[in-house]
Amino acid sequence: MENCLNVEHPKSPSDIAHVKRTAEGCWEAHRLEDHLNGVANLAAELGLKFGAELWGHQAGLWHDLGKFNPAFQRYIREASGFEAEQAHIETEGCDKRVDHSTAGAIHAVNQWGLPGRVLAYLIAGHHAGLPDWEHLESGTGGSLRERLQRTELLDATLAVDISKELLQAEGPPLDVPGGKSGFALWMRMLFSCLVDADFLDTEAFMDDEKSKLRGGYPPLTSLRDTFDQYMNAMASSVPVSPINQLRSDILRQCQAKGRHQPGFFSLTVPTGGGKTLSGMAFALEHALAHGKQRVVHVIPYTSIIEQTADIFRGIFGDAVIEHHSSLDPDQETARSRLATENWDAPIIVTTSVQFFESLFAARTSRCRKLHNLVDSVVVLDEAQLLPPEFLQPIIDVLNQLVAHYGVTVLLSTATQPALETRRSSFGKTKLRGLENVEEIIADPAALYHSLERVRVHLPEDFHADISWEALAAEIEQHKSILAIVNTRRQARELHALLPKGTIHLSALMCGQHRSDVIADIKAKLSCGAPVRVVSTQLVEAGVDLDFPVVFRALAGLDSIAQAAGRCNREGRLDRGEVVVFVPPEPAPPGVMRRAAAKTVSTLAGREGNPLSRESFGQFFRLFYDDTDLDKQEISQLLEPNSELELQFRTAARRFRIIDDSGEAVLVRYHADENDEQINALLNQLRKDGPSRWLMRKLQRYSVSVSDWHFQRLRDDVQIEEIWPGIWVQMAGTTVYDSVLGLALDTDAPAAADLVI
Repeated sequence: MENCLNVEHPKSPSDIAHVKRTAEGCWEAHRLEDHLNGVANLAAELGLKFGAELWGHQAGLWHDLGKFNPAFQRYIREASGFEAEQAHIETEGCDKRVDHSTAGAIHAVNQWGLPGRVLAYLIAGHHAGLPDWEHLESGTGGSLRERLQRTELLDATLAVDISKELLQAEGPPLDVPGGKSGFALWMRMLFSCLVDADFLDTEAFMDDEKSKLRGGYPPLTSLRDTFDQYMNAMASSVPVSPINQLRSDILRQCQAKGRHQPGFFSLTVPTGGGKTLSGMAFALEHALAHGKQRVVHVIPYTSIIEQTADIFRGIFGDAVIEHHSSLDPDQETARSRLATENWDAPIIVTTSVQFFESLFAARTSRCRKLHNLVDSVVVLDEAQLLPPEFLQPIIDVLNQLVAHYGVTVLLSTATQPALETRRSSFGKTKLRGLENVEEIIADPAALYHSLERVRVHLPEDFHADISWEALAAEIEQHKSILAIVNTRRQARELHALLPKGTIHLSALMCGQHRSDVIADIKAKLSCGAPVRVVSTQLVEAGVDLDFPVVFRALAGLDSIAQAAGRCNREGRLDRGEVVVFVPPEPAPPGVMRRAAAKTVSTLAGREGNPLSRESFGQFFRLFYDDTDLDKQEISQLLEPNSELELQFRTAARRFRIIDDSGEAVLVRYHADENDEQINALLNQLRKDGPSRWLMRKLQRYSVSVSDWHFQRLRDDVQIEEIWPGIWVQMAGTTVYDSVLGLALDTDAPAAADLVI
């Protein structure tokens, strides 16, 4: 194909940032100075939201300075076809990349000295992610210190004629919000401005049609009106009852408190009190009263995020963006896929993993959205599930967001954790906590009393366990009952002792299987059909089940309360029955076993309702005092010394809420004999390889297994690798059961016994 240009050929050999081929088959150049100025102006605009426009502007101006390097200009011409007729972006020339980010980082330090290191981190990392200052661990890439020694890259860049206006600038004052403790978050916010501006400016050149899809969402005023209409219609359609009257009053209090000054709020409402919609009412009212830009609703588990997102999408339509790893692409549009990149929609529904790991991330794709948290309302649903071993860095970053970035945080839960600052009797700080948290509900104790719908039966002796056989005999006495145990293996063992037709739920079942089973349970309950269920804790947060009787293995008090929330949920009985039992083996070592022990310490010999608010306060204080709240030393890695030496990439690598060890296996689950969707998807994967939409579809059919179990499945030839790194259940095998899910050998080491 003949090469041509439909723009003026660049005058200098050193001023091309990007190239694209037009519909007519011609090459079009994105001039480098245009790109640098475009990114600088946009990054400044984004940084203006938190007073960092000058830093954003300079980061944008110098981020691609290394593209002036003649070696880079030769590379881009050869790769694009400007000067090599048969060369294309996809060919071998593309692999001969030229480092174009280090030069700008070195130039920033040369120009501004120590403050220039701020820009050096951002510029050096704007493609590969924020670097560490020092190389501490394998797998974290090159250090910034090493890269700043590659002065030959800057020498080659400055050998060409570059305007002084581009190269010289006065450094703004290093006035960091929050001082030393806020430094790392401020830098990640700046990094977010730079990488989003770089993506957006490049996208506007490379794909103008894609760029035009961004934005255009309805204003929050319109969404609040839509929400009010929905709530009024719902109120007029439900019968008058004590519970519905209480829900109406909770909603009213949330709307009234929404006009209070920004900061930290708590919404302490028992399960079944309508926290999800009332929390949204507060968030919308608060956003409009104080000029906030969006609402971010954070949910602990992917297993319940679809349910919440569907509720909000039914009210607000396309203004809702759902962002998590197991998203079904049938729920996506072209515009929603763009919004998940930088969260520019008015309502975001996401997971705790996505939210908090982004706040401690180093990668560009994770950090890109952070600047859009400025001036937002963040609702932390089921706040008691904040991961305890990362609790201190999480609370630190929440304090920074509220104090310096215009964020209001709502802690929404039936079991409020004890997050206030605490010191030991010797004055040592145990927890740098949240201060001045304003409770929305006027009298939570009275509300708890009004919404008491269960009787909780505790063991007479917390040290006397019950056998699985004896427990199964007790369960058989009830026609409809939910029994919750602590591990997958326990769920399988108890299920085997119960009558045929008993339903099993655990994470050894793929997501699609669990969704189908939960829908079947709800259908049976709604029509009064008998249904017995044995489950792990995956049903405890946000899964709307309503059983007359719930049995719960001894666990953390918050887990027991969540289990009680699946009992007599709608108040159809005078009281539901919740029975806490001591299983024949203790909870798994670590967090679950410590939580169970603190439950015993809290409840043993205690009079009155074991699920009182006072009980939760004592439980969480005992639990947190016995937990290393920054086990991975995240705060230490991100605290700058006098030389601004931070370990961004190591901190991001260690900040993993869910342990990503083990492997995912795709299973051949069929809802019925005629459902061949999984086979069709696997055939397409085998033929065409992985694509974004296909892998998201297939995620609904994945099961996570330990390394030990994965090796056993391989050794037994139960799984095959149909694409590099993608393992699938072999066709014709029976390793996946239509009731139990993936049939793993239960005679495994304790560490391989995954808990849900």
